[in-house]
Amino acid sequence: MLIKDVIWRAMTDYDLPAVQAIADVVHPDFFEAPDVLAERYRLYRNGCYLLELGEKPTGYVLSHPWRYGSLPALNSLLNTLPADADTYYLHDLALLPVARRIGAASKIVKALTKHASVEGYQTMTLVAVNKSVPFWERHGFMVAEVPELYGKLLSYEESARYMVKHLV
Repeated sequence: MLIKDVIWRAMTDYDLPAVQAIADVVHPDFFEAPDVLAERYRLYRNGCYLLELGEKPTGYVLSHPWRYGSLPALNSLLNTLPADADTYYLHDLALLPVARRIGAASKIVKALTKHASVEGYQTMTLVAVNKSVPFWERHGFMVAEVPELYGKLLSYEESARYMVKHLV
């Protein structure tokens, strides 16, 4: 299917209400407060993009440097990014149903992979939810068993998985 006017663009402060609205639709079981999403954006703007279809917000991604083998708690403020960050963390990739299966998610994952590599990170990490493990595996991520994360992963859902992609 060919859809015109599909673009990922840098997120702005103006976009935060749309990001919250998309999050509320896509992740009703993983609520994060507006100030949490806004903080992720403000802490690392270079990793935050909005997807537009015909100039209408239909998806977003929030990502930032972090520490391998650890997770920010769901719906929690970070206050700052770790000075010793050693992985590039994909906090959230959310697309409304209208924006799925058109290649938009794959496009931004490729762009973020390039960004992480250029920034010198050897890995990218994320928590896969909503039965998304196969999608992430197609993009080079694999499930990583980190026993210390078991409790935090359960706070998402029983099937949540910590995943890693090696860039080097």
